[in-house]
Amino acid sequence: MGIRIFNWFVKITAWPVQKLLLRIQVGYEEPDRKKRRIRGPVILVCNHNAVYDYAVLMFVFFRRTLRVQMAELLFRKPVLGVFLRMLGGIRVDRESHSMASVNETRRLLEQGWTVGIFPEGRLALPGESKPLDFQPGAALTALETGVPVIPVAVRGTYFRERIRVRVGKPMDLRALTENETDSRAAVTEANRLLREKVIALGEELEHGA
Repeated sequence: MGIRIFNWFVKITAWPVQKLLLRIQVGYEEPDRKKRRIRGPVILVCNHNAVYDYAVLMFVFFRRTLRVQMAELLFRKPVLGVFLRMLGGIRVDRESHSMASVNETRRLLEQGWTVGIFPEGRLALPGESKPLDFQPGAALTALETGVPVIPVAVRGTYFRERIRVRVGKPMDLRALTENETDSRAAVTEANRLLREKVIALGEELEHGA
């Protein structure tokens, strides 16, 4: 309960600031989806442009309390680490072989939470093509739990221009990969579908959709 309360406190108090600095503009692949409330557990999958992407998701999906996977280096910062824990961030130790973050994500989905994942795993370095290859964790979790995935694309330079967001239709990855009899092949295919969908949503943003 404490995480939900703290999330609402942050969102309400920061609402005027984000309206001024981020100026988020949201479009939906299904126009009437804006009026629908998300019910039950869901995974949000989004491209990763900057550390502020989390804030964008938090305000785009304002009615839901997000539990977002975040890199371990953010939790190592004394003040920021405490803040992220209070928000309910899921720590991902990228250089270890621990399954703690995966198991925590599954547990939260079983409890009905909304979990955000940036499957690129890190920010692109100068000169690297975006989006980076997707790590298979989001696809694997969706297939194992049967939870729908909502793909999201974000565009814009923070604090310099309006941040534009495109929200896609929920994807049932189990149904989309039901012809794959091999589990590894199913994860690979689901991961490919997710990345291609996020890219397609980003291209729609580029063309003013």
